[in-house]
Amino acid sequence: MPGQRLPMRKIRDLLRLHAGGMSKRKVAASLLIGATAAGDCVRRARRAGLSWPLPENLSDEALERILYPPPKVTEGSATAARLAAIHREQSRPGVTLQLLWEEHRSVYPDGYGYSSYVGIEIMLREAD
Repeated sequence: MPGQRLPMRKIRDLLRLHAGGMSKRKVAASLLIGATAAGDCVRRARRAGLSWPLPENLSDEALERILYPPPKVTEGSATAARLAAIHREQSRPGVTLQLLWEEHRSVYPDGYGYSSYVGIEIMLREAD
């Protein structure tokens, strides 16, 4: 289960310090956050095309929407048929949940995380 997001103030400080040449680990230590969280924020900003200095008129809400966009809902991505297909495929020899998840992520890069896939499989097993 993911932890709480960093406050926008810390995210802005993180981007500023990292743009100033500090390593992610040093930035994390100075802001009292985890190095993984710092790296994640830097990657999200890079993917979104953000660099320091941020635009002056960029509000905290807009920055949050840019860095943490809502998950894309695609037709059939969470349908019962797709979930049943996961369950069916996994019963075949040599097919693992890890393999199915990797295939899913190749089609939907922002799709379900592995832990969600595990949760889906548990729910399907309990339904049987």
